[in-house]
Amino acid sequence: MSSASSSPLPADFYARPVLEVAPELIGCTLQHGRTSGVIVETEAYHQSEPACHAFAGLTPRTKTLFGPPGRAYVYRSYGVHALLNAVCEAEGIGAAVLIRALQPVTGIARMRARRGPLANRPPRDAQLCSGPGKLAQALGIGLDDDGRSLSRGPLRILARAGAWRDPVIVEGERVGITRAVELRWRFCAGGNGHVSRPRPRSSLASEA
Repeated sequence: MSSASSSPLPADFYARPVLEVAPELIGCTLQHGRTSGVIVETEAYHQSEPACHAFAGLTPRTKTLFGPPGRAYVYRSYGVHALLNAVCEAEGIGAAVLIRALQPVTGIARMRARRGPLANRPPRDAQLCSGPGKLAQALGIGLDDDGRSLSRGPLRILARAGAWRDPVIVEGERVGITRAVELRWRFCAGGNGHVSRPRPRSSLASEA
């Protein structure tokens, strides 16, 4: 599916509660250079809970988190992977959405080259961006993208289009953390094979 007709999300899209923004990013398209993918998994983080970097307050590392909404917050995880987040809520509040997985759309050969072989074989399309570190590597996202606008580029998030205008969304507990694990702040496109494991099963609609 092409997202050529979509427009970048404006900054005021992100200037809302992070728990509103996170599910609404499902079905949007992340672009970087000649690569892009549909966002199929996100997690919300807020300064009020200890799994968020902003919980510790304003530091050189978290400066971007407390900045204007609609910016990229990119940090290094375990000294290895760059992880991409979209800063949300009003300036001065530390909140962001972690982009956890994409369904690749354009530049797939380039993504494979960046990811490299897995067990001497190229990764399958479903494995290219099925995790926050994987998608950053596949799209060439790095620490130099920290603080950049997600509407002006070079990183851009485009509005939902086509078959992704009204996706089925499931929610569950966030993964890869040890604090505030009870919060169901993870959102995924239901039934999508590009979502990272373990996959949540309960839909937002069924719990409404």
